[in-house]
Parts: sequence; structure tokens; C-alpha cells
Amino acid sequence: MIRVGLADDQPLLLASFATLISSSEDMTVSGMARNGFEAIDLARAGETDVLLMDIRMPALDGLAATRQITADAPAVRVLILTTFEIDEYVFQALRAGASGFLGKSAEPHELLHAVRVVHRGDALLTPAATRSLIARYLSHPERPTSPSPRRLAELTDREREILMLVGAGLSNEDIAGHLVVSPHTVKTHVNRTMTKLGAHDRAQLVVIAYETGLVKPASHT
Repeated sequence: MIRVGLADDQPLLLASFATLISSSEDMTVSGMARNGFEAIDLARAGETDVLLMDIRMPALDGLAATRQITADAPAVRVLILTTFEIDEYVFQALRAGASGFLGKSAEPHELLHAVRVVHRGDALLTPAATRSLIARYLSHPERPTSPSPRRLAELTDREREILMLVGAGLSNEDIAGHLVVSPHTVKTHVNRTMTKLGAHDRAQLVVIAYETGLVKPASHT
């Protein structure tokens, strides 16, 4: 069973999400939170695999909560729920360690699929939308200075190639087909790349690929 935690300050949404999660045979609700502090407590309890996190919540917002959770409970996958109206916040959440994001307007089956994808470690849920979001953020004149490409220096040529493909939104299976290797080989390279770059998961690898210039926003517009 996938243990799913819910964090949102709107009771009606919490109840709706809980009903949806409970209706799935492979999921159960591990707890509910109304603000960021409660979400952190829920993650720290050690009974949650995936945490659905709203960004705008009282007391402590979803961004701050995500940073704390990925530091204190790295095994918990955070899935950000957003209206896509505050792109910079979503990007910041990915940098903080969130495993992906999903619009609140998504269909019920899309949310359930997103939970399963995040739970198995694939992280990015909608690669095209994520690339577009990151591209817009990177083109923002007030964004922070991008890290130097030298950050990639310790990667092998193969790891750099795979990082570029991950940044383009390809799954392990897609990358394996492209490089004519096994998915297991790709997974090994991805894990080594995450370790070398200090990335929490694939979501952060995508961010790094864009920030270092390995993947260019213009190539996906």
C-alpha cells in the first residue's frame, strides 16, 4: 500500500483528496495537515510515502515545509499541488526537493497516477509542463545567478549524456531505448549522477540540467 499524506488548508479539498485516495486499492491516507508545521510532523512520523502538498497554507507555507521535510525525512516524496499561477514558487519547491507537481485541475485518475509515479521514484510527472515552467523561470530577469557548468565536471561523459536526457523529460525506459542499453544500466547511471550532484531525485536533476546550461530552454519552446 502507498501511504499518502495530505496537506491543504481547505477542508473540502482535504476531504475530497482523502475520499479519492481511499477509493484506490493500492493507497491509504496516512494523515492530514492544515498547515506546513502539521505537514512536517506528518512526514516525520515515518508513516507516509508520498505527501500531497499545497503551496499556500497558513502558519508555514508549502515551500518552507518541503525544504524541512526533504532535509528531515528524505524518504518522503513531496508532490506539490498548484494552480500554475505562481511558477516561481513551483520551481523553488523543485529545488527544495519536491519530487514533482500537479495542477489542482487534474482529473482524479491523473492524481492517482501521479502518486504512483512519484512513489516509484520517477519524480517528474508532466515533463513538457515542467520544462516549460523551468524555461520561463530561467528567463526571468530577477532569478538567482545560475550555477557554473563546472558543477558537472565530475560526471562521466555517459552520465552527462543521461543527465541531458533526464532534463529533456525522458523516462529511464526512453533513455534506454535511445542509448540502446538496459533500463537497469540507465537507473544505475542516474543514481550515480544524483549522488555526485547531491540531487534528491530526478526533479532536481532536471533543475540542475537547466541551471548549468546542459539543457537549453529555447530547445523546448
